Amino acid sequence: MDTYLNVRPKFIESFYKKEGKKEFDYESLMQKVMEGNERSFKGEDMSDFLTKDEQLFIAKFLRFSGESGSNYLQKKYPINKNVKLEPIHADGVPAEWQIVPGAKEERVLLYFHGGGFILGSVNGHRLSTVLLGMVTKMRVLSVDYRLAPEHPHPAPLEDSTTVYKWLLSEGFKAKNIIIAGDSAGGNLTLTTLLKLKEDGISMPAGAFCLSPRTLYEIENTSFLKNAETDVFLGDSGLFWWSEAHLSGTDPHDPLVTPIYGNLKGLPSLLLQVSTSEMLYDDSVLFVEKAKAAGVDASLEEWDDMMHVFQYFGLPESKKALDNIGKFVQRLFK
Repeated sequence: MDTYLNVRPKFIESFYKKEGKKEFDYESLMQKVMEGNERSFKGEDMSDFLTKDEQLFIAKFLRFSGESGSNYLQKKYPINKNVKLEPIHADGVPAEWQIVPGAKEERVLLYFHGGGFILGSVNGHRLSTVLLGMVTKMRVLSVDYRLAPEHPHPAPLEDSTTVYKWLLSEGFKAKNIIIAGDSAGGNLTLTTLLKLKEDGISMPAGAFCLSPRTLYEIENTSFLKNAETDVFLGDSGLFWWSEAHLSGTDPHDPLVTPIYGNLKGLPSLLLQVSTSEMLYDDSVLFVEKAKAAGVDASLEEWDDMMHVFQYFGLPESKKALDNIGKFVQRLFK
């Protein structure tokens, strides 16, 4: 993170060079976002605080910054040359095979990256997903689903289910597939399961989620209570991310808010989260409801960890990843 933050000013300069004329002043717009962030935590309705053009500009910058940072880090910490990276289009949806040495060829970890449905990419998560391939000994298919505000719901869900059905058409067995994701990708993991169930499509062997978002109602939840202890999401300006993704969709729709779904019949689930995260209750409440529906669902909690801490090389990160490996081994016994 120190390395990334030190080079971030260069990304801002490069972004403006790439975009040409300054459509917005970055510093002024970020100050406006921070104002909106503070007001949202006080319960104000911020649905029209940013214009669509402002939302799109911020999204473009965050994506550019994320991609630049990932490229920089992949040069600094190059992926092992024995890892096979193969860009593909799965029935029109861009994705990437990531195959580590020793991966079981018949087993697929279908991964949906995080980023609040407005940013993130296969490239941005490559260091993390390759690590998951090593931990699970599975080939990874990482998906570049469409993002808001250009492509709000149901675009990401359409892409995720398309890729899953493509895997089945390619001869991969549902019993050999695991779906996973972090943050927004965790939400997409769970809504994909609900959509597959709704459409009568064979379920995967299981799924795991890292700090997924499972509900959008934030009153009386950790979303507000943990805003000061969440070092990533607390200052991210999430108030407009949800608006951009939902784009008028009823937040009680189970295909955007999976906690409202009929969870009976879902495969084995593992959710990991930190107690200091804004999305802590999203995991706690979802697992409670899943268990009540008869689902084999497990919740693992850590204290004082950042959002999606599994990818930060900490001792707690290693333990969490080891537990994911054990979860996967259990599913394939």
